[in-house]
Amino acid sequence: MLENIIITVLTSSGIIGIFTQFLLNRLKASEQKQNALELGVQALLRDRLLYQYEKYKSIGSAPVYAKDNFENLYEQYHKLGANGVMDAIHEEFRNLPVSGGDNL
Repeated sequence: MLENIIITVLTSSGIIGIFTQFLLNRLKASEQKQNALELGVQALLRDRLLYQYEKYKSIGSAPVYAKDNFENLYEQYHKLGANGVMDAIHEEFRNLPVSGGDNL
């Protein structure tokens, strides 16, 4: 009887241990994917921000819709963290004069 109880406990804890390890591995993989997605989105946002910045800086002004779009992109980018140089670029873009809107 005692042997059966010991075997049951060891078997149960073994199954629980395997299941727990499986869940931990899944969680780690999920976290890695989430991190990759966040870094990828951040890279895409940075690319678009830099593109818009260079485009309108060379023109010397930006239409209101471009400034609004830049602000929206920057806000999402900023929430992802690690902003660095983009803070200065954001400020420079904000200081560009507003144009008539025909600069597509």
